[in-house]
Amino acid sequence: MTPSEAHWQCSDMSLFRTPQIVLFTQDIDRASAFYQALGFEEVFRTPLTGTPIHVDFALDGYRIGLATEASTRDDHGLDPVAEGQRAAVILWTDDVPTGYERLIELGATPVKPPEPWLDRLLIAWVEDLDGHLVQVVQNVS
Repeated sequence: MTPSEAHWQCSDMSLFRTPQIVLFTQDIDRASAFYQALGFEEVFRTPLTGTPIHVDFALDGYRIGLATEASTRDDHGLDPVAEGQRAAVILWTDDVPTGYERLIELGATPVKPPEPWLDRLLIAWVEDLDGHLVQVVQNVS
């Protein structure tokens, strides 16, 4: 590694922190209720009253944000896609079948029922209310 490469590697490691995913949604109240029902705790919202345009949640040290499709266009001039399989939220559990059923009870669309993977994991897939993939995974080895 050259001195320049080493400098950038060290600088980049201290430059960024606290990664977070933001999912775009057409119905932020519905999406918020879904993730709260999974155990995510609201940690930020704007505006504070009325229907929010952005809400952040935390679960076990991980943050996930929800932003309205319209506000992302209006406020930032971007063209977000608010439905379909563009990202996956991964939720670890000790009971994939129960987690999978709970997601479906909350309105998620089944994609793949629980199945073994890599001889050491049990996984299942659903789509949340906006079509984002959610994987439930359990270590079984």
